[in-house]
Amino acid sequence: MDRELRVTRRNARFQQWQALLSNRTKRQRAGEFLVQGVRPITLAVEHGWTIRALIHDDARKLSTWAAGILDRVPEAQRVAMAPDLLAELGGKTEDVPELLAVVALPPDDLTRIPPGPSFLALVFDRPTSPGNIGTLVRSADAFGGTGVIITGHAADPYDPKAVRASTGSLFAVPTVRARSHREVLRWVDDLRADGLPVTVVGTDEQGAVEIADQDLTGPTLLVVGNETSGLSTGWRESCDVTVRIPITGSASSLNAASAATVALYETARQRA
Repeated sequence: MDRELRVTRRNARFQQWQALLSNRTKRQRAGEFLVQGVRPITLAVEHGWTIRALIHDDARKLSTWAAGILDRVPEAQRVAMAPDLLAELGGKTEDVPELLAVVALPPDDLTRIPPGPSFLALVFDRPTSPGNIGTLVRSADAFGGTGVIITGHAADPYDPKAVRASTGSLFAVPTVRARSHREVLRWVDDLRADGLPVTVVGTDEQGAVEIADQDLTGPTLLVVGNETSGLSTGWRESCDVTVRIPITGSASSLNAASAATVALYETARQRA
């Protein structure tokens, strides 16, 4: 490990990390993002993500947890930062976080999502809300999802809001960005050619089949559309079947992340 770096003013290094919080282009260019919170940092370490730097408060003694994280990742740059600056990076000026992590972005490679009989990947098409992405990833983790795919022009799964909303599940469930539905469908074709009978199931309020009547026990790719406009034409035409979630009351539809959670739960229920 390099000698510990001390940051006590808004120098270029601090500004670089600060930009990771709000600037997607700079995250992509640097190939890294900032992780806040005990659980997300712990899961990033446990799941073997590349930790480039660990930033801690230089004004207080490290807790057992923080010291343990630093010991477990000796290759990460260790940074001691002034509390006021650390509070800015932590997003809570009244509460100074004990530790932040700078984590390398993984490749957007669909092969990160493992194939197999229990295959259950979920596509979120053109989401506009980072929070919804994080919520969906958390639900995928809770109900046996093997991967999440974000397609089209979409919010960034590495936005701090998405990472926080996932409560660390982003580090447990492979999450991959794809340019379009065509890229995903080529990958599905490859899986099928290798003997994995994947069914592409779209969720839509006008779906042809009620979700409980659709067999979800085999390898499944669930597709959830944009929060406002639903499934794109490309996805709608590519699904093997579209399913609907019956709802009552005055609500006209479910939030996209809520609909995904229901679909994932129903899949888990059938598989149990």
